[in-house]
Amino acid sequence: MEIRNIAIIAHVDHGKTTLTDAILRQGGVEEEGVSMDSNALELERGITIYAKNTSVPYKGTKINILDTPGHADFGSEVERVLRSIDSVLLVVDAQEGPMPQTRFVLKKSLELGLKPIVVINKIDKPAADPDRCEEQVLELFLELGASDEQANFPVVYAIGREGVAKVKLDQESKDLSPLLEVILSHVPPASSASSDAPLLAQPFNLAYDNFLGRLAVARIYQGTISMGQTVTIKKPDGHIRSGKITKLFTFNGLQRVDVASAGAGDIVLVAGLSDIYIGETICSDATSEPLPAIAVDEPTIVLTFLVNNSPFAGKEGKFVTSRQIRERLERELEVNVGLRLSFPTPDTFEVYGRGELHIAVLLETMRREGFELQVSQPKAIMKEEDGKVLEPFEEVVVDTPNEFQGVIIERLSNRGFVMQNMQAHDVTTRITFEGPTRGLLGYRNQFVVDTRGEGILAAHFVGFRKYAGEIKKRAVGSMVTMVSGKTLGFSLWGLQDRGILYVGPAVEVYEGMVIGNTSKGEEMMVNPTKGKQLTNMRASGTDEAMDLVPPIDLTIERGLEFMTEDEYLEITPKSVRLRKQFLSENERAKSRR
Repeated sequence: MEIRNIAIIAHVDHGKTTLTDAILRQGGVEEEGVSMDSNALELERGITIYAKNTSVPYKGTKINILDTPGHADFGSEVERVLRSIDSVLLVVDAQEGPMPQTRFVLKKSLELGLKPIVVINKIDKPAADPDRCEEQVLELFLELGASDEQANFPVVYAIGREGVAKVKLDQESKDLSPLLEVILSHVPPASSASSDAPLLAQPFNLAYDNFLGRLAVARIYQGTISMGQTVTIKKPDGHIRSGKITKLFTFNGLQRVDVASAGAGDIVLVAGLSDIYIGETICSDATSEPLPAIAVDEPTIVLTFLVNNSPFAGKEGKFVTSRQIRERLERELEVNVGLRLSFPTPDTFEVYGRGELHIAVLLETMRREGFELQVSQPKAIMKEEDGKVLEPFEEVVVDTPNEFQGVIIERLSNRGFVMQNMQAHDVTTRITFEGPTRGLLGYRNQFVVDTRGEGILAAHFVGFRKYAGEIKKRAVGSMVTMVSGKTLGFSLWGLQDRGILYVGPAVEVYEGMVIGNTSKGEEMMVNPTKGKQLTNMRASGTDEAMDLVPPIDLTIERGLEFMTEDEYLEITPKSVRLRKQFLSENERAKSRR
């Protein structure tokens, strides 16, 4: 059976997963209502976080499809997937055109010599302009240095949600057959390598199973792999060890299929190699050259994870000790290649990641598993080269209604960003900026407020550049409680005029906990547990109605954005709290001295 291996790449929300689901339904390997995004966090957020593989049969050919994330924070998932396939479907929204992540994933594909197929999706949107979109995609290809062969790409127009594709805009079409035909004619067969040659396979993803232990998702480059076979595993530096394959699976739709052996070109799931890593080479002959290592872009932010030591520590979590947190983080390292760890002291862990969302997803996963911990404010990673301090820079593309462009330009230029380009459309404007990652930390929430939820902000890492100097950031201060107890509606009613509250009435608080922010920008010590002074005299002004404004729900991402340098974010299975590192006013005064 012939095999074709493709990955679906795109900017976030351009319709990769919807298109993959439609292809699977047409191939009859997925029912209505089932989706590739199976993880609870993915379903809640409506985004893809982990790269996943599936396959669909079409005209006697097996098409292996890898669905990848669109968020820049999960770029490491995309990079390693691109190494294991033979072509990509670049999905672009017909209305939005190419966006920052489109550029990032396309650049990686072109560097690997892949020849993309362009899918212009969502052509049924009211403001869709497929011709303009196609021109912009061609410009992007040429700008990224595509070869003549790569720039001569086939184009397919699609409405992923309805499962329809066409090669010409005026063509009639009922399903995705035109797209599948283009895949068959344009993607080289993966099985052209000889199945008689010695085995060479490389894992590009890892999975975990409670019964089988660690599993490797690997592409077979040549030869055949069989159950029970003893294989040699080579690190890129040539270090050798051996292992035995205990179970072998291939993919059919979203199901794993147990097989006895698999040949060149296929993508398989291998069990039995308990210490296998991404990018190592599985071979049958110890003299074989190892395949090139899979390189992943380095992290851009760092924050410290600590054991929770607040007055409410241990009330909700099952896993609270430093040993448990350390083991969990080391386990995460095995499957999350964009993450790095260091252990400065036995109780603190420095975690390096690709962005706030990357870290927030890890923290959210850990709290759902029953972990309790606290984290420090995220900071951009600085490097030194030739005596110069370098810091990570991002390219930011903002799509905003015209009336908000002034405030966005002002906010971002205050944060060290320089405007590169501006294109006005009818009612929206697209502005491109470049600036330090530091300036973007904690900005996304402000952006939602500034554009009244109508703006789109997308960013991706462009490299390390010279340090951009001091940045003016937060204009609000913290409202810190100076007592422990239960909050009362009366006292919160008096405090809500001074800023925004994070807690409602009847919530347990402790001294040093941050219960809101102050609009004036100074830190304010408050007592949210104070009741109303009662007397037995009636007065005309005492019975006024209290209107409490609902508090802001403090999520992990919001907490990472709101917190200041002298604060920790306390994360437990049921609560997210912001607190000062030193809880009492005396300790804080000492630390300032």
